[in-house]
Amino acid sequence: MKARIALLRSMGAARPYQDTRPLEIVEVDLDEPGPGELRVKMAAAGLCHSDLSVINGDRPRDMPVALGHEASGVVEAVGPGVNRFSPGDHVVLVFVPSCGHCVPCASGRPALCEPGAAAAAKGTLISGERRLRYKGELINHHIGVSAFSTHAVVSENSCVKIDKSIPLDRAALLGCAVLTGVGAVLNSGELKMGQSCAVIGLGGVGLAGLLGAVAAGAETIIAADPAGHKRALALELGATHAIDPTDDNAVAEVKAITGGGVDLAVELAGAAAALKFAYDITRRGGTTVTGGLPNPKAELSIPAVSLTVGEQTLKGSYVGSCVPVRDIPRFAAMMQSGKLPIEKLMTHKISLDEINEGFERLAAGDAIRQVIVF
Repeated sequence: MKARIALLRSMGAARPYQDTRPLEIVEVDLDEPGPGELRVKMAAAGLCHSDLSVINGDRPRDMPVALGHEASGVVEAVGPGVNRFSPGDHVVLVFVPSCGHCVPCASGRPALCEPGAAAAAKGTLISGERRLRYKGELINHHIGVSAFSTHAVVSENSCVKIDKSIPLDRAALLGCAVLTGVGAVLNSGELKMGQSCAVIGLGGVGLAGLLGAVAAGAETIIAADPAGHKRALALELGATHAIDPTDDNAVAEVKAITGGGVDLAVELAGAAAALKFAYDITRRGGTTVTGGLPNPKAELSIPAVSLTVGEQTLKGSYVGSCVPVRDIPRFAAMMQSGKLPIEKLMTHKISLDEINEGFERLAAGDAIRQVIVF
């Protein structure tokens, strides 16, 4: 069948993107789903900094690629051997398919699925196949999802079924912003009621993490971002304090507020400087979690002895250390009950044809979460 997609042919386009238009909307041929695969009609897809990092070249991918990884949709067709999904099911797409058999998957850590990571690096589905063609040329999939499209063929392991009562525009955010941000706080950081927490980087993922800290019952929640309008929104969403981490006295300010540093600092900005700040404001015996994706060449320098004498923990968090089949329904229930009001993160609803304008807003810091509604 035919589908319309946002196709990226090359990275590193100059800004503003509404003029250079790095993403081209084209009609492609979409194969029927193969064994263990589904065809999904997209309902909504979020614009994430991880997509922007491919556009600007910070996280290189093989070109050409059909971008997008945070989405929700409706199953239209199933391939041979699929018995967990049926046409009409509502699903959230997950950008790390879990094979269920490799060592990380068998250890309960599907975010680290080894075949899933290998397929993402090659631009294929976990089966090793590509299901998109443009004028006869095979198109790479973006981490198994390629969500900026009217339809997509994906592995059944890239989907989690959700209740049909959940609005699909909100459900899209469950696939990345909520999994990554809330998961980094609750799963990776294991934030406890009454503890102190700082969230560094207040984009869609960071503000989702802040909502997770509020839901966990943290007593002191410090939101950190250079952008004043993002700090103001964080205070509306439940932060007790908001600071500019680039201020010369920012570390001292956090330590004064908390009496020595926070129990948990979560970096979701995707910058080495932000991670260094997060580590510096973590109290002795505390935990620093990083869930951002900096440029692969960026490095972090910390005093090695601090890990020992301060018993500090520094840990990574990919996809919020989540088990999607467990956590997406859990976070969806929290959203439905009002404990995770993620609709407050949605600043723009746009069409697929407006995607370049949307990424310019994201690059300029003028949006939190923009959602393409199909």
